[in-house]
Amino acid sequence: MSNAPLRRDLPKVGIVGAGQVGSALAYACLIRDTAPIISLYDIDKLRVDAQVADLAHGSIFAEPEVIGGADVSSMRDCDVIVITSGAPQKPGQSRLDLAGINAKIIADVMPKMLEVSPDALYVIVANPCDVLAVVAQKVSGLPTNRVFATGTGLDTARLRHLIARRAHVRERNVEAVMAGEHGDTEFALWSSARIGVTPILEWTDEQGNRPFTDASTNEIAKDVADAAYQVIAGKGSTNYAIGLSGSFLLDQLLSATPSMLPVSSILDDYYGISDVALSVPTLISNQGIVRPIEVPMTDREHQELTASANVLKDTIKSIGY
Repeated sequence: MSNAPLRRDLPKVGIVGAGQVGSALAYACLIRDTAPIISLYDIDKLRVDAQVADLAHGSIFAEPEVIGGADVSSMRDCDVIVITSGAPQKPGQSRLDLAGINAKIIADVMPKMLEVSPDALYVIVANPCDVLAVVAQKVSGLPTNRVFATGTGLDTARLRHLIARRAHVRERNVEAVMAGEHGDTEFALWSSARIGVTPILEWTDEQGNRPFTDASTNEIAKDVADAAYQVIAGKGSTNYAIGLSGSFLLDQLLSATPSMLPVSSILDDYYGISDVALSVPTLISNQGIVRPIEVPMTDREHQELTASANVLKDTIKSIGY
């Protein structure tokens, strides 16, 4: 199959890694019509050729053109490149346990991608994505607005899902964000969480009961943080939801109109925190990171953000970055 798209003047998304996450992301982009051209790259030629063929065989039912292979030239002139390649998280492992080996993969991949797509935005999905975003920026020398991670985008979707189930409303009626590390130290910004225009702790059900208390919100936040572990224990990996959330993020990154999402970018004096990638509400567009938004936080939330930053800084230091 040719690595050259039929049209060279159309937006192009590149995905590095044809494993569970990369292939799910490519499939989500295909069926959601995220970009006219989707290119999938992996050093495993047998696997990536099979994935590209399988996706392309269904292209009669969808609009995008699917290309790719084991030749890095298939990633030429991408608008956005998403890096999913890395050692997968195994049962019992935290995301931070993968830092050393996946940092080496990022350090190898980034120069290759920059050679063929020097003007692209770079989004890190491989874990620990917050740490690897810093590694990718340092290895590449790119400005911090052009290299960042998916962060707590999926965790925020999980949070909204659990809140919606407890409140018996649709997810789209819930405004709530997970912040900090995409990992064990992440936390919910409960002080700004809403159902419609109602603060979460003031929400009442049909009987006048308040289903959201300090105890129940702590339970929900823990369930969100543990969600990936439960899925990995049951099926070996998480892939469908990150594929969908990643394709939604790409939609926003191909638009000139800024949107607000909790992506993980390298912060500069955000509530006193610098030189570490953390997820906070952030304006993004086809220019990449427009700016993080300093949302109001309680003292506890600020402490949780600082604690998350410290854990990540220690990890970054431990792997030599």
